[in-house]
Amino acid sequence: MRTTTVTADGDQMRWVELPGEEPSRVYVHGLGATSPAYFGEVAVHPLLGGRRSLLIDLLGHGLSDRPTGFDYTLESHADALATALASAGVSGAELIAHSMGGSVAIVLAARHPHLVSRLVLVDANLDPLPWTPGSGGSSGIAAYSEQEFLAGGWKEVRDRVGAHWWSTMRLAGREALHRSATHLVRGTVPTMRELLLELEIPRTFLLPEADGPLPGTDALTEAGVCVVRVPDCGHNIMLDNPRAFVRATAAALDDRGRRT
Repeated sequence: MRTTTVTADGDQMRWVELPGEEPSRVYVHGLGATSPAYFGEVAVHPLLGGRRSLLIDLLGHGLSDRPTGFDYTLESHADALATALASAGVSGAELIAHSMGGSVAIVLAARHPHLVSRLVLVDANLDPLPWTPGSGGSSGIAAYSEQEFLAGGWKEVRDRVGAHWWSTMRLAGREALHRSATHLVRGTVPTMRELLLELEIPRTFLLPEADGPLPGTDALTEAGVCVVRVPDCGHNIMLDNPRAFVRATAAALDDRGRRT
């Protein structure tokens, strides 16, 4: 495990690093997740292995510190990730990023373009979301005030999300979980989608085939974003169908086999 300090208060981000050739690949998890658990299997697959790979945990999640004084905006997550990557000697990385991690990766590429050479977004959040009380995802978490969430709302979320997601969500700081969800629901200005459209690096968006067409696909495709529908999976594509995920990601990184 590797570690580096990313804030003025001494807070540290940590990652599992797999040795290999450059350019580096950086795997970024979603809300309430952790990169080693979500990406460990696919990162060592023969189609994706052989590269230096950082399976990194965002501040407040997994192996990383959980400061209560951090605001956990998407911009702050991206800046902390940028500090960690610079400390690790990473530049021009290929980012494979899931859900909220995809949103962070888009912001990272916009704010720190020298760090990112390519994006593979795995069912990432591109737009602000409505608050949805009673749901288990980011919109349900954000429907609580922070005080309500800390006072017991987190237990209701725990019971709604189920044992699988909670197995990693419980590792996140409760302030980190609520603030990250709240800022993910609010999105960025410009929005993550607008930032993605303006990037000039190769970009691929993976989504579950069962979800149907991705809203705004035509505009994304026109801007050069490759949209790939992956069969037999839900939101956690890399866990639900790792074989198809590896094939789609390898094709995206190799500029081969792209489809819309």
